[in-house]
Amino acid sequence: MKPKKKSLSKSKLIAPIIVIAVLFLVIGIGTSYFRKSLYTVMKVPDFQLTDQNGQMISNKDMLGKVYLVEFFYSHCPTICPVMNSNMKYIMTEINRPDFGIVSISIDPTHDTPEVLKNHARMIGATSQNWHFVSGDRDYIGNLADQFDIYVGDKEDQSESLNHSGMIALVDQDGNLRCRFDENNMPVLYYSGLNYDDPEGTKTSLRGKYHPDREKLIEDIKKLLQ
Repeated sequence: MKPKKKSLSKSKLIAPIIVIAVLFLVIGIGTSYFRKSLYTVMKVPDFQLTDQNGQMISNKDMLGKVYLVEFFYSHCPTICPVMNSNMKYIMTEINRPDFGIVSISIDPTHDTPEVLKNHARMIGATSQNWHFVSGDRDYIGNLADQFDIYVGDKEDQSESLNHSGMIALVDQDGNLRCRFDENNMPVLYYSGLNYDDPEGTKTSLRGKYHPDREKLIEDIKKLLQ
């Protein structure tokens, strides 16, 4: 009978080890799932704005495409050139007819369709799927609020207009999507800025690191699969 007791004792020791191993496996699979999947934030707010060619562009027109949304203005002296440069890089890297960009001007008084067309030409934005759009200032302010992307209230030509450097990722069905961070929390938006460090903690207009640009390219490709 002694050998049986010894065997029973071993099984009692092994059982918790198996449970712990399975638990770690489940946690690992769950973490892997979060990091590989994209979170659905919300439906993209309805919008209808005029692009650089004088054509009306709406969220309904963009259905069937994966696209990015940014808020900018053409004569911005600081972050907008950086954002546009990163957008251009992404557009070149993806280079597909089912991918687009909607760049929404927060200074429609200045940024007429003609001005936006010249701006697109100046920065080399040649894709017909890159829409530089403008409209009523209050409408755009409300739209930014619905996106939950910061845009300043005042339209002051004497100073730089305040706005966020964040970019929204939208899928083919009109859903805002994002990845999960290292703590399995949705990031909601992506930075269009440059950084002095690869981790993306020190913003710099001349920074050589673009961590979120690479993340966006990766996540756009996931949605286009």
